[in-house]
Amino acid sequence: MSFVTPRRVPTVRRYREPMQVAISISPSASADDGSVSATVAEAVRIIRESGLPNETNAMFTNIEGEWDEVMAVVKAAVFTVAETSARVGLVLKADIRQGFETGQLQAKVERIEQALQLDARPD
Repeated sequence: MSFVTPRRVPTVRRYREPMQVAISISPSASADDGSVSATVAEAVRIIRESGLPNETNAMFTNIEGEWDEVMAVVKAAVFTVAETSARVGLVLKADIRQGFETGQLQAKVERIEQALQLDARPD
């Protein structure tokens, strides 16, 4: 599989703030039964071995880190899947928010849980 490399990449400053991405990598079916779990597991393995904070749920894998770190891991995971799949789909949603430190994968959920507890208080 060959990928086109852009001839000229604009120069941009390095973005050093932590960010979170939610990714879903969808390979074409690789098993006889249409299952893609073994292929997806290889992508998740790449992400987990990266050392970046991450979590996997039924629909997405969330990754936290600096832009270049996160995008390098996403690229490695996608290219790993592409080695065994004729077609790979990628859905990526990013939360880029200046002024916040790492640890937001858990902190965001904690803020929602706190808000729910406040809403559950009897009047």
